[in-house]
Amino acid sequence: MRLLMLNNEFPPLGGGTGTVNLALLQRWARVPALEIDLVTSALGAQCEQEQFAERIRIFKVPVHNRNIHHSSNRELLTYAARALALARRRQRARGYDFCFAWSAVPAGGVALALRGLTGLRYLVRVCGPDIPGFERRYGPLYPILKPVIQAIWHGAEVVVAKCQGEANMILTVDPRVRTALVPNGVELSAFYPGEPLSDTGPLRLLCVARLIERKGQRDLIEAVQRLTEAGVDVSLDLVGTGDARADYEALARKLNVAERIRFAGYVPREEIAARYAAAHVFVLPSYNEGMSVATLEAMAAGLPVVVTRTGGTVELVEAGVNGLIFDWADVETLTAHLRRLATERDLARSMGAASRVRAANFSWAAAAEAYLQMFERIAAHAA
Repeated sequence: MRLLMLNNEFPPLGGGTGTVNLALLQRWARVPALEIDLVTSALGAQCEQEQFAERIRIFKVPVHNRNIHHSSNRELLTYAARALALARRRQRARGYDFCFAWSAVPAGGVALALRGLTGLRYLVRVCGPDIPGFERRYGPLYPILKPVIQAIWHGAEVVVAKCQGEANMILTVDPRVRTALVPNGVELSAFYPGEPLSDTGPLRLLCVARLIERKGQRDLIEAVQRLTEAGVDVSLDLVGTGDARADYEALARKLNVAERIRFAGYVPREEIAARYAAAHVFVLPSYNEGMSVATLEAMAAGLPVVVTRTGGTVELVEAGVNGLIFDWADVETLTAHLRRLATERDLARSMGAASRVRAANFSWAAAAEAYLQMFERIAAHAA
């Protein structure tokens, strides 16, 4: 079976979607009957080709990116144009069985155009912000993009969501879309609990996410300030970079908590497990999520998680068992949750242990197998 994959981001470019793509390619490399060509973006200004595994090749088109963690509209359009040209040539040479688009925009747009040009069937896995209404900062763009995204969804054999909340958002936009669920996974053996939380000393908080409005780190910084004023000893590591970093650093200084907050910036994948192991509590105050890979990793590392009531929360977190839940921008409840974990340390320890047990239910092997079955159904239908 020959697959064409389209993804404008792949490590070290991009965020969670690229990380998931990498994890699944590593498993599909062990499947003898599967050949995969992935078309993604290059770091430099030249086309590149990489032999990822015996039957997996990666083709990289230049988009002249300025930030490896975030794509501009220009970069997305550049990828779409160059990926389509390359994919059409590869389809003529290889004769793929179908195409896997790792987002509706831009990959799904390329897949839709390729289907019109060559008849190649495709599936789309949504990444989150490509669902109209998912991200507030794209609000003005969604009315323009919605008809395009709907056309991409309708042209797909199936649209894959990571959790029921994400699927519900898709069906709210368009109830005619054919959806399927494949949850994210985590490599349990790659993450490990750190030293047990002691009864004294500061509570070390960790947030691993892009520094953008949707991820809600502003609320977490304000919660640290409230805890500090109440005499609760806490520190916070913010792992990730993004457009809001300068504003958040200024906010930390304004609230007189700069000495308690470390902006760690980008941390390579091979070093991220140590960050989880050094923390006591993981916090993700997002406006919206699909199914957070970072939350799964924190759970695998044996951390209690404090997260918003958003996509993936129902599947990952049982309130009071392995974590605590609050509503977006509810700084008061967020602060109360963190104060509780700082003072009830037996509870924090038991929640961390429960997180690791729960994380064992989400494996990349299971996700890879679910997709393989989907590939076989689509290929059989195309025959």
